[in-house]
Amino acid sequence: MGVLTLRRRRHLSTVLDVYEIKLGDEFLMSSLFTAAEIELARLGLAALHRVDLDVVVGGLGLGYTARAVLDNADVRSLIVVDALAEVIEWHAQALLPLGRELTGDPRCRLVHGDFFALSHSAAGFDAGAPARQFDAVLVDIDHSPRKLLHPRHAALYQPEGLARLAAHLRPGGVFALWSNDPPDDAFERDLAGAFATAKAHVVTFDNLQADHEVSNTVYVAVKADVRQRPT
Repeated sequence: MGVLTLRRRRHLSTVLDVYEIKLGDEFLMSSLFTAAEIELARLGLAALHRVDLDVVVGGLGLGYTARAVLDNADVRSLIVVDALAEVIEWHAQALLPLGRELTGDPRCRLVHGDFFALSHSAAGFDAGAPARQFDAVLVDIDHSPRKLLHPRHAALYQPEGLARLAAHLRPGGVFALWSNDPPDDAFERDLAGAFATAKAHVVTFDNLQADHEVSNTVYVAVKADVRQRPT
């Protein structure tokens, strides 16, 4: 998909080390902008009302979504899927600030794989337990459902792809998605067709590189809970 670059630079106004991952000329992640990545985990898991959660994160990046998942005491296990082996290696080698924290948590497993292919397969996200279902799948890979890193990702954001992803969730499970764009009404309608409820949350935060705020979107969709309840 292009040349992958990790760089560290000093932000002079805050005297902080800034870590950035680029794919070609596009910025994938920057440690200056992590609020929405953290909110992806917080909002997604807040929609669950249970304990012993099994979670999948699509897209490792700098690890802020994964760490926010692990900060939730109700999380029992986390699989983080990333297509870029180098990103996983950077964490394993502690070249990124959260590397030791993520790789040292026994609940967390970093998996090199194609999240989109796994989402579309019946076997799902855990090679050791085919067809295993999860309580939440949180995704931060593409810039938005319309602005993709690669054309083959598009199928996930279509009604059939969303339905296939929902099949990997337990009843009442959550699919949450980060987007750099404002809420997309058409995509919300597609989410509502595959899930029992769907909502777009606008996350606003300070832009440290300019004197204004910026906003991202976090979509949270909840699968119907069809479990039998005691009578």
